Amino acid sequence: MSDREALRLEFLKAAGLAEAVRDPLPGDASTRRYERLTTADGRSLMLMDQPANAESPPADPAWTPAQRLASGWNATARLSAGRIEAFAAVADHLRALGLSAPEIIAVDAAAGLAVLEDFGDALFARVIEAGEAEEPLYLAAVEALAALHAVEPPVRLSGAAGDWPLLVYDETALQGGADLFVEWMPALDPALSFDDAAVADWRAAWRPVVERGAAGATVMAHRDYHAENLIRLPDREGAAMVGMIDFQDAVRAHPSWDLHSLLQDARRDVSPALEARALDHYFSLRPGVDRAGFMRDYAGLAALNEARILGIFARLIVRDGKPRYRAFMPRMWAHLNANLQKPGLETVRAWFDAHVPEASRR
Repeated sequence: MSDREALRLEFLKAAGLAEAVRDPLPGDASTRRYERLTTADGRSLMLMDQPANAESPPADPAWTPAQRLASGWNATARLSAGRIEAFAAVADHLRALGLSAPEIIAVDAAAGLAVLEDFGDALFARVIEAGEAEEPLYLAAVEALAALHAVEPPVRLSGAAGDWPLLVYDETALQGGADLFVEWMPALDPALSFDDAAVADWRAAWRPVVERGAAGATVMAHRDYHAENLIRLPDREGAAMVGMIDFQDAVRAHPSWDLHSLLQDARRDVSPALEARALDHYFSLRPGVDRAGFMRDYAGLAALNEARILGIFARLIVRDGKPRYRAFMPRMWAHLNANLQKPGLETVRAWFDAHVPEASRR
């Protein structure tokens, strides 16, 4: 028996769940693992297992950009390093707003273990594949975001495992994400090569988008808000029927971030008509928002996020030996190519025209 398994057994015993039947779930691109627990009385719970030191450290709020860049990717991007206390603090905040995040049943942050309410397997993506109408689900997801965006986010969140800072998705994090493209795409595509001058031009081209994204960081962003991380809860109504998971990397960010993550998804097609309907719904719920300015930022930050995701997928394929992520790249290229035609992105579009052949952009 491994030391980690012994720790899990000790934790489950302390939580009164030593006799629960354990069923491991498939892994993803993270260092977390999950098990579904079935108790003797038939309850279903989730065991979250995230060793506290499995990743590079999260950013200290006091660190400078230089310190963050020197401390690794989690600090640069202001990711939580999967910390259990981050998940618990965000979950408690979302529930306090009347939104649906799993209840924390038991937690040991030092051990990196928690038992959560089980929302089941009705991921939006799966129930849509099974024939459920997608528009009501997407509109409910937009309603949940509008409710979240209506509240001034706190500087620190308090949860069952302690406090956690809600950091700003700032220039360092945004540009660091974009830079994954120039760092990793050449390792995947031999047709691409970016010298120091090209990288400098890349950063200059993105500068207005990055600045506007950081300046507009006014709401809590889930940061990974899409149909694979939202669960239909049929016994709840309105925004509460949207079960949220995988939100431990939440930050204070531009309100467009979660919207374009939802509506320009890497993993499934969302029609332009549905995207337009969802955006109309969002603006109807937030009538005070300057739609023209918002949509300029929406296109710019969506394009930046798509470049970031392409870099992440290239890294997963090349460094981590996960070729399945190649299948998602054409969809990301399609979104990026479309956004590059939008006003305000002329300099970024010119960079791609100069440095990335058409054959590599698909």
